[in-house]
Amino acid sequence: MTSRTAAAQHLRDLALLRRVRDRIDREYEQPLDVEALARGAHMSAGHLSRQFRLAYGESPYSYLMTRRIERAMALLRRGDLSVTEVCFAVGCSSLGTFSTRFTELVGVPPSTYRRHATGAMAGMPPCVAKQVTRPIRNREAPVTEPQLA
Repeated sequence: MTSRTAAAQHLRDLALLRRVRDRIDREYEQPLDVEALARGAHMSAGHLSRQFRLAYGESPYSYLMTRRIERAMALLRRGDLSVTEVCFAVGCSSLGTFSTRFTELVGVPPSTYRRHATGAMAGMPPCVAKQVTRPIRNREAPVTEPQLA
């Protein structure tokens, strides 16, 4: 394989990966899994996972959960839905998994986030609120010490 054909193949792979990422962004609330995403890109699940991680720094599943948690944060800030309703609205089927991943990315459980974030972003444009409240990926959320009253 020449360097020109290798470069062309690399660009085709990146375009496929971009389509997978765009599908995750668009359909995050649907029951997506790596196998379904891989079928849509005509790749094996293992190959998709490896290539996606190389291109974007995290697995497709991790990227999907980050999108879901971002949307959950926005819904929790509104304050009109329960944590369970938000969990199912963003496509999670397990409240336990949702709560665990939310806590890993945000640093506090969803119920605590809902209590403290409701109204905290009042008057702030949604695009700014999304940017300043973006979840931290790869378990980088700071560990907070429990507050004793």
